[in-house]
Amino acid sequence: MLPSLLTQLSWTNHLLIMSGSKSDEEREFYMRLAVKERYSSRQLERQMDSGYYERYMLSRSKLLPEPLHSEQNPFLDQYVVEFLDLPDAFHENDFRKALVKGMRDFILELGKDFTFVGEEYPIQVGGEDYRIDLLFFHRSLHCLVAMELKVGKFKPEYVSKMDFYLEGLDRQIRKPDKIRAWDCCCAHPKMMR
Repeated sequence: MLPSLLTQLSWTNHLLIMSGSKSDEEREFYMRLAVKERYSSRQLERQMDSGYYERYMLSRSKLLPEPLHSEQNPFLDQYVVEFLDLPDAFHENDFRKALVKGMRDFILELGKDFTFVGEEYPIQVGGEDYRIDLLFFHRSLHCLVAMELKVGKFKPEYVSKMDFYLEGLDRQIRKPDKIRAWDCCCAHPKMMR
C-alpha cells in the first residue's frame, strides 16, 4: 500500500513528510492525508506545522484517515486558527468576521468536504428571528453544520441554544433526503471545540 502512496505524492510533499514526521505511523498518516485531500506542499506544510496528526490522534481512536461514512463524526476536538491574527481581547463579532475573511484557511482546517453556506444565517422559530453565526454543508455527510462562536469558557446553556438552532434548521431548511444537522460550538479561537 505504501509504495502506491509514494507514487501519488509530489517530490516536495514527500520531502516534507519524511523530514517532518517523528514516526512511521505519522509519516503514513500524512502520506494518506496528502493523497486523499490532494494537498499542495503549502497546505501540507501548514497542517504539519499546526500538529494536525497529534490533534487527530487525540480526537480519534483510529490510526489513519479513512473515507467518511454517515455514522462517523468528521469533527476534531480542536482546531487551530492561528491565521486569524486577532488581538488578545476581542468580541464574538470580531471572531466571526475574521473567520469569514480567512474562509479558505478555515475550510482547510475543517476539511475539504465543508462548503460555506453563510454567516449570521437567519432562521425564524415561533415568530422570532435568530441568527446562526456560521452555517456550512458537509458534502460527505449530506448535512448542515451550524457553528455558534463563543469567546471564553464553555457554558452548558450553549448546548441548549445549539439544539434550538438545529431543530429550526431541521424543520425549515433541511431537505427531506438529508440527515439531521450537526452542531459545532466554538469556544476559543486558538483551540476551538
